[in-house]
Amino acid sequence: MGILTWIIFGLIAGAIAKAIHPGNDPGGWVVTIIIGILGAMLGGWLGSMLLGVDVSGFNFSSFLVAIGGSVLLLFLYRMVTNK
Repeated sequence: MGILTWIIFGLIAGAIAKAIHPGNDPGGWVVTIIIGILGAMLGGWLGSMLLGVDVSGFNFSSFLVAIGGSVLLLFLYRMVTNK
C-alpha cells in the first residue's frame, strides 16, 4: 500500500481516534490529524510485523489497523504532553 493511501487513512483515522479518545490536545485538530497519519503508518507497520495482518489496500481490516495505531499514538502523545 502506498504512502498516499496511508495519509488518506490517517486523516480519517485521526478524526475517529479523536472521537474515540476525546479531550483537549495541545495542538488541537491539526496535531490530531498529524498523529492520525503517523498512527496509521505505525499501525500498518505493527500490524504487518507483529500480527501478520496483510495491509493490502483500502479495505476494512486495513482501516481498523490504521484506527488502532492512531488511538495508540494519540494515547501516548497525551501521556507525554500532559502533566
